[in-house]
Amino acid sequence: MTEPLRTLRIEITAAGPERLDKALARDVPEQEALSRSRLARLIADGHVRVAGVPAQDAKQKVCPGDMVEILVPEAVEVETQAEAIPLAVVYEDEALIVIDKPAGMVVHPAPGSPSGTLVNALLHHCGDSLSGIGGARRPGIVHRIDKDTSGLLVVAKTDAAHHGLASQFEAHTADRRYLAVVHGCPDPADPRLRGLRGVSWESAEVLKIETALDRHRHDRQRQAVVWSGGRHAVTRVRVAEPFGHPPGAALVECRLQTGRTHQIRVHMAYTGHGLIGDPVYGGRRKLSTRSLGIAAASEADAFPRQALHAATLGFDHPVSGERLAFESPLPEDMDALIAKLRGI
Repeated sequence: MTEPLRTLRIEITAAGPERLDKALARDVPEQEALSRSRLARLIADGHVRVAGVPAQDAKQKVCPGDMVEILVPEAVEVETQAEAIPLAVVYEDEALIVIDKPAGMVVHPAPGSPSGTLVNALLHHCGDSLSGIGGARRPGIVHRIDKDTSGLLVVAKTDAAHHGLASQFEAHTADRRYLAVVHGCPDPADPRLRGLRGVSWESAEVLKIETALDRHRHDRQRQAVVWSGGRHAVTRVRVAEPFGHPPGAALVECRLQTGRTHQIRVHMAYTGHGLIGDPVYGGRRKLSTRSLGIAAASEADAFPRQALHAATLGFDHPVSGERLAFESPLPEDMDALIAKLRGI
């Protein structure tokens, strides 16, 4: 067990007996950024004392006026190895870092990809500026984008920043806009879209897709639209540019109200406008050579990844409160694809 970094002394304030973890989650100062789950771990590890006596468990009852001591341990080093991988840093300060991630980079180490990830790169880049997330000296991944999706994401460097950013993503106040190239072109006049459950036009330009998403019943690596259980998911789509006559493909702007796994890819496939190059949800659909021409259709059919880019990201700085907004230009491969679809 590491030596305590500091001791927090908290007086329970609310009336009536209540659970220790709930009381602490309310009474611990917000700037300490100790979530209820983190407090429960500290209690289980013997780092919390009530009236000088080690707490028994998170469900232990406490009363108004009880004095609680929390020993917050030093951040420990994680096992993931730091790697000197180049990063496109858009913004960085002592609390957070914004990265423009290339397609092909996994965000977090996993059994199939233990190295070469964004976390490996951040451990090297940030070094001692990481003050500990959840008790470990590691970057705080607030949101993720898929391996083969490019673009912006923000990572916390401190517990307080992680807590503040996560709260914004949970409350849906962070602004995220993606650009995608899709099969076909969503059209308000399409009777199929108008009759599709969970799909509506908020205006002549904005298509709203509102469903629940859950793991696919037969393939646990995929997500699927469901109508019972699952997690609420909302995507708004606007056509930025149609391609072909009649349109056989389109550049669309997708704004996330929620951020579920594979949300844009699943929602666009559900509407019949799956992402070009998506090997999981795009199906085997071929683009129309009559609409787009042989060269453009062939280029799109051979595109090696889902054509999806996290283009803008906005949020309130978790320390200063300043509103920050960032933009990332389309990567070269998507730029070239769009040029081909335009007939350039």
